Amino acid sequence: MQQQNVPAQQNSGLTGVPKLLVDRKIINRKIAAEVEKIADKNNISFYRAALKHEKVNNGVIFKAAAEMYGIPFFELSVLDRKNLPKTKIPSEVLRENQIAPIYEHSSRLFVAVADPSDTASLDAVRFHTTIAVELILTDPITLEKIIEEVCSAADTSLLGMDDDALDDLDITGDEEYQSSIAQELSEDIDTPIVRFVNKMFLDAINKGASDIHVEPYERSLRIRYRVDGVLHEVPAPPVSMTNQIVSRIKILSRLDIAEKRVPQDGRMKLKLSKSNEIDFRVSSLPTLFGEKIVIRVLDTGGIALDLKALGFDNKQLAIYERAIQRPYGMILVTGPTGSGKSISLYSALNMLNQPHRNISSVEDPVEIYLTGINQVNINSKANVDFALALRAFLRQDPDVIMVGEIRDLETADIAIKASQTGHLVLSTLHTNDAIATVTRLLNMGVEPFNIGSSVHLIMAQRLIRKLCPACKKPVDIPNKALLAAGFTRDQIKDAEIFAANGCSNCTDGYKGRTGIFQLLEISDEMATLIMRGDRQDALEKQAQREGIANLRQSGLAKVLEGIASLEEVERVTNTG
Repeated sequence: MQQQNVPAQQNSGLTGVPKLLVDRKIINRKIAAEVEKIADKNNISFYRAALKHEKVNNGVIFKAAAEMYGIPFFELSVLDRKNLPKTKIPSEVLRENQIAPIYEHSSRLFVAVADPSDTASLDAVRFHTTIAVELILTDPITLEKIIEEVCSAADTSLLGMDDDALDDLDITGDEEYQSSIAQELSEDIDTPIVRFVNKMFLDAINKGASDIHVEPYERSLRIRYRVDGVLHEVPAPPVSMTNQIVSRIKILSRLDIAEKRVPQDGRMKLKLSKSNEIDFRVSSLPTLFGEKIVIRVLDTGGIALDLKALGFDNKQLAIYERAIQRPYGMILVTGPTGSGKSISLYSALNMLNQPHRNISSVEDPVEIYLTGINQVNINSKANVDFALALRAFLRQDPDVIMVGEIRDLETADIAIKASQTGHLVLSTLHTNDAIATVTRLLNMGVEPFNIGSSVHLIMAQRLIRKLCPACKKPVDIPNKALLAAGFTRDQIKDAEIFAANGCSNCTDGYKGRTGIFQLLEISDEMATLIMRGDRQDALEKQAQREGIANLRQSGLAKVLEGIASLEEVERVTNTG
C-alpha cells in the first residue's frame, strides 16, 4: 500500500500508537482519522479499531504496539495448551477483559493481552492475583480461543464454591429494617460486584479474619483483613468499583443507601449451610473520598468455650474457676476492644450453664449465641439500654447476670446492688490493667465501699499471636536485652527463645492467638485499701506484695514456653 508523506507538524496532536504509526509512515493521516472515528463510534481504543481496519496490516500494528509499550509479541498458536497454568482469576474477568494467563514462573504470572492500552483490564488481572504480572502481546483471534480453554480448565472456586454458588449465597440483613428502595437498587448492582462481595466475605472467613476494612481513597480502594489481631492488605479492585461495592454491602446490611453523610450501623447474616450461619456487624463512616466500611465477622461456630483453652496458667485458671463458682459478687474483665473479653466471660457462662441456674445477659450486640442463656440485645430505638435490662433481670429471679459493658454510673450502681443481693454479676470495662479498673469505677462515681465489698475479681487481658509450631526458629537475644524486657536472671538461664519465621501454614510466622492475663483477686488487704480510698500507686504496690503478675510478666511466661515471640509480647504490652 502506498503511503503519503505527512509533515511532522500535522501529527503533533497524535500520541501513543497512532503517532508512532503515522511518524513511521506505516499509515497516513487520513487512515489514522478513519480509525479514530471507528474507535469513537464503537467506544473502543485506537489499537482495537486499527486491527479491524481493512487497510492496516495487523502484523505491523502488533510490532508497533510491542515497541510502544515495551512488551514482547508472542504467537499463541505455538503454545502447548496442556501446560496452561491454573488461575484463581474468575472466568468472567478473563472473558470481559480479553486476557489469559499462559505461563507462571518464579512468582511471576505471564498474561497474554490483545490490547496493551486497556489499563482497566490490566488493573483487573492484577487485582485477582498476588504475584507479579508480566504482559505479553498477542493476536486477539488466537487469544479468544485460549481464554475459553483457560476458563474451562480454571478452578475459580472458593471454599468449594463455583461462580454460580457465589451468586446464590444466602445473605440476609436485619429484618427490623425493610426498604423497597434498597431492593430496587440491589437490582442495579452488577453480577461481578455481587460475586466480589460474596467472595470477600468467604475469603475473610477462610483466613480466620475478625474484621474486614473497605477504605476508599482518591485514586485507590484498599481492602484489609484483621487476622490474629493484625491488619493485612489484600488485593483490591479498581477504585471505579468503590461505590458499587459499598452500595452492595449497605443493601445487604439494610443501611440507608441514600444517606452518605452520617455514620450508620447494620447487620447481616451469611448462611453457609443449614447448621452454619455467620453474622456480620457493619459500620459505615463518611470519609473524605467516600464511605469507609468496617465489617466485624462474628463467626462463633469454631469457638471453643473452654476455660482451659483461653491461655491461663494453672494458678490463673484456679483463681478464675474459684471466682465464678461463688454464689454472689462481681467479676470484672477489662481490656481494649478485641482483647477476648467476651470469650472469657462466655467460657465462664458455659461452665455455669446448668439446669438449676437462671442466667441472663445483656449485650450491645449479642455476639455469641448460647442455648440456656437468656440473651438480650441493646435496642436504642426502643430505649432498651443496660440499666433498663438489668432492672428487668432482677424481676426475673436470676442467679447469674452478665452485663456486656459498664459504661455509666447508673449501670454500675444497679450491677453492684445486684451482686450484693445474692447474684453473681459478670461484666467488662475498658481500662489498661486490673488496678486501673478500680480508679475507673471511682471516677464514674461508685462509692469506694461498694467496690471493696462487691468486686472479688478483676481480670485484665490481651490476645497475643502464637508462633507457628511448624516454622518457628530459635533466636539468640543478648542477656542485657532480655533483662531489659522484664525477665529475671533465673528465668533466662538456659532459656530458649523463639522468633517468627513464616511458612505456607501460617501468616508471617504466626498462627492463632492465646490470652495473657492479670488476675487481681481482691484480698482483705486490697479491699481495705480500696474502701479507704487509697491512690492507684498504693494498690499497685499491694498487688506486687501479693505476687500478682502483670500483663508483661504473663506474656514473658509464654515466651519461655515457646508459645510466643518476645517481639509479639512487647508489641501488645508496650505502654510507651
